[in-house]
Amino acid sequence: MIVRRLLHILPVFALTLFILVLLDLQLRTRSDQKPTASFAHEKTPSISRTTAVNQHRDVVNDKQRPKLQKWREMKPQPPLGLTDIFIAVKTTGRFHKTRLALLLETWISTTKHHTYIFTDSPDEDISSEGFNMIVTDCPPEHSHQALSCKMAAEYDHFMASEKKWLCHVDDDNYLNPGALLSLLRAFPADSDIYVGKPSLDRPMRAQELLEGNKTRDVHFWFATGGAGFCLSRKLAEKMAQWASGSRFEQTSAVIMLPDDCTVGFIVERRLGISMVHSNMFHSHLENLLLLAPSDIPKQVTLSYGWFENKMNSVELKGVFTKDEDPSRLVIHTPIHTPSHSHRPCGYRFVIYD
Repeated sequence: MIVRRLLHILPVFALTLFILVLLDLQLRTRSDQKPTASFAHEKTPSISRTTAVNQHRDVVNDKQRPKLQKWREMKPQPPLGLTDIFIAVKTTGRFHKTRLALLLETWISTTKHHTYIFTDSPDEDISSEGFNMIVTDCPPEHSHQALSCKMAAEYDHFMASEKKWLCHVDDDNYLNPGALLSLLRAFPADSDIYVGKPSLDRPMRAQELLEGNKTRDVHFWFATGGAGFCLSRKLAEKMAQWASGSRFEQTSAVIMLPDDCTVGFIVERRLGISMVHSNMFHSHLENLLLLAPSDIPKQVTLSYGWFENKMNSVELKGVFTKDEDPSRLVIHTPIHTPSHSHRPCGYRFVIYD
C-alpha cells in the first residue's frame, strides 16, 4: 500500500522538481543578461552623439565641398604679358612718313601684333607690312572733336578685344615695353586703374555744360595723352556709359576739351575714381635732361621736341643694353643752342646698328 502511494507521488515530485530547476535556470539567465542590456542601453547615447557629430561634419563638408572644388579647379593666373596689353597709337596721315615711320622701325617692330595704329588716312605701304592699322572716319585735324573721335575708336576696339589693359600713346612717343609691363604688373589684377602723368601741377578746371544752357565748375586730374596713359579693363567697362560709341564725343562736348581731358573727366568726375600719378611717363613738354642716363631704361615713355623748327641733339650711347632695347634704338639728348644755352629742346630717336 505504501509502495503504491510512493509510486503515485514520485512522478509528481519529479515533475515539481523539474519545474523548480527550470524556473531557477530562467531566473539565472535573466540575471546574467541584465548587466549586458544595461551596458548596451548606456552606450546608446554615445553612439547617437557620434552619429550626430558625423552627420554635422557631413553637412559642413557638403557646404565646403563646392568651395574646395572651386579652389581645386582654379588655375593659377599667368603673369601679365605684352599680349595682354592693347597698345593704341594715335597718328594722322601727314605724319606717316616721319613720326610714325620711326616708331615702326623701332619699338612697334617689337610689339607689332598687339600695337594698333589709329589714323585718318589709309596707307598701303604700312598695311602691307603686317602692322595693325585702323583707319577711322575721324577728320585729319587737331581739334578736340577730331582727337576725341580717334580716342572713341581706340576705346571701342579695345572693348571688342580680350585684352586686359588699354595703353594709349601718341606718334611722338617712344614706348619701353619692358618698363610698361613692370609698371602694370605692380597693380592688383582686376582693379580700377587709370595711370599716367598730368601735364599740369594742379587739377584741370573746366566748365561742364548742363541742361538749360547752365554750367558748373568741375575740377579733375587727367593724364596727358602726349605722355601716354593706361586703363584697366575693369575700369574701362565702367566707363562705357560715357565712352562707348558716340558717347565719348558727346562727353567731350560737355566739357569742350580734347580726348585725354575727357578720359580724366569720366574717371574722376563721373566714376569718382582717382587717377594714379606716375613719373614714368614723359611728353615733349618736359625737360628730359633732368633724367639721369641710368634711369632712362626704367621709364615707360619718352618723347622729343623741336626748337625753332630744328631738332638739335647729341648721341647718348650706352643707355640701353641689347636686351633692354631689342629695337636697336639709341635715344639722343638735345644740345644747347647758342641763343638758348640753358634750354634743351627734347629727345630724338634714331636707329643704331
